[in-house]
Order: sequence, then structure tokens, then C-alpha cells
Amino acid sequence: MNNSVFLVPTDYSKVADCAINHAVKLAQTLKGEVVLLHVIAKEKEIEENKAKLTRISEEISKAGSVKVDFIVRVGNIFDDIGKVASEINARLIIMGTHGVKGFQHVTGSHALKVITNSKVPFIVVQQRNIREGYSKIVLPLELAKETKQKISLTIAMAKYFNSKIYIFSPLETDEYFKNTAIRNLNYTKSEMQIHKIPFETVTAEKSGGFVKQLLQYASKIDADLITMLNIQDKGLAEFIASPDEQQIITNESQIPVLCINPVDVMISKGVLFT
Repeated sequence: MNNSVFLVPTDYSKVADCAINHAVKLAQTLKGEVVLLHVIAKEKEIEENKAKLTRISEEISKAGSVKVDFIVRVGNIFDDIGKVASEINARLIIMGTHGVKGFQHVTGSHALKVITNSKVPFIVVQQRNIREGYSKIVLPLELAKETKQKISLTIAMAKYFNSKIYIFSPLETDEYFKNTAIRNLNYTKSEMQIHKIPFETVTAEKSGGFVKQLLQYASKIDADLITMLNIQDKGLAEFIASPDEQQIITNESQIPVLCINPVDVMISKGVLFT
């Protein structure tokens, strides 16, 4: 895939640096480029930050052998990260989160609001650096119909990084939900076989506490990436952060999380972000 743009919001913190490292690896693998974004509150801060980002971009470009550009935007992170991503036709946003505190430091709840306000998928990272790529991807299966979008995106990522996908299914006792879970699992396995993606399947041991079991499993196999479907309502995102989703993106093992909003996303035949 050519001319792929990976947007990285940066606040010059360590987690932002980690996000940059992930973006550089993606750009190297997918033959793309990295664009750094710093959002400021006042116009008088523009020149200072342009000078700083120029130095950072040149250093990254030289070390990573990828093209790096930058944007300084007056505004706020909740509105402008998604807007800039659309303006530059970014394929993916790689963003660091500081867990539960900080700003421009993006916290777990803030990250969910930023993600919800964007049509572009995210990879959210903490301070765990990228390895050779995303060799082990954990794919939790929800019962929502939009899960198919996440499956397609996960398959696309696996193709680029020669990954193995670990399908994690809920244990359902209700007959209706149990049948839905079985159908979703069968569909997912079929897609893996069609696209020739190596995979394993595992079912949660208990009917409750799905997220806790998911994160324990991901940590146990030392996963490189977890995929997540963001189902927050845009109208509520400013006021309510889903405890489950926040727990996933701020997981204690600091496993990066691929987040997708189930709206206006078209992915087909394993091609990433078409």
C-alpha cells in the first residue's frame, strides 16, 4: 500500500514518543509516512512548536528512514485530532495514553472521547514499545453485528505483519446469546481460513467478567495487539467513559489496542483502510 499516512498526536511525552515508534514501524512496513500533530491553545505558541517539531521530525526521519512531517493546530485534542486525520486522509492514528491522569496527556477516558470523535481507526499505546511488529493479535468477539468490521480490519493488519490471531469468545449461558456467539465464531473462523490467517480459538472460562478474562489471556500469551470495537455513543462520549473499554486501552500489561468505530468504515478482501 503506497502513500499511507499515519498520524501521531504528540505532547512531547514518553508515551507520545512510544506512539511515534509504533508509527515509524507501520510506515516502514506499509511504505507510508508519519505526520506528527501538536494541538495548542494559543496562536502565539505556533512558531515555538514548529521549531521543536522540525527538530523532532528530522531526527525521526533520519533514524527511521521514513518521511516525517508535522502539523501545529490551534484548537483542542477532542475535536482536532479527528479533523486533521480526515483532512490529510490518514489511514491510522497512533496515540499514546497516560492511563488515568494528565493533559495534553491523553487519559483513558479522554482517549475514548478522542476515538469516538474520529472516523479513522486508532492504535492506542502506553509505554510498551513496538517489537518487530504485531505478531500476536488477540481478537475478542462481541455479539454486536458491527463486529464484522473489526474482524476485517484485524485480518488486514495480520496480513501486513504475518500475524497469528487469537480469537477470544465469551462464554454465554443464555440460549439466544450462545447461538449468536457460535455464529460469530464460525463466521470469524471461516474468514481466517479464506484469508489464510493462522489462528487459535479460546472461550472464556466464566460467563461474567469477560474483559478481565480477556486481558488475563492477552497477558498470558504476551500479545502484541488487542483489537477493540468502540461502541460509545458520540452524544454520550463527553460525559460517560465505558469502564470496559477504558480498562482495555489502559490495560496493566500495556498491550497496544487497535480501536475501530463501527461507522463509515469500509474494509474488504483484507485490504487495510480502503
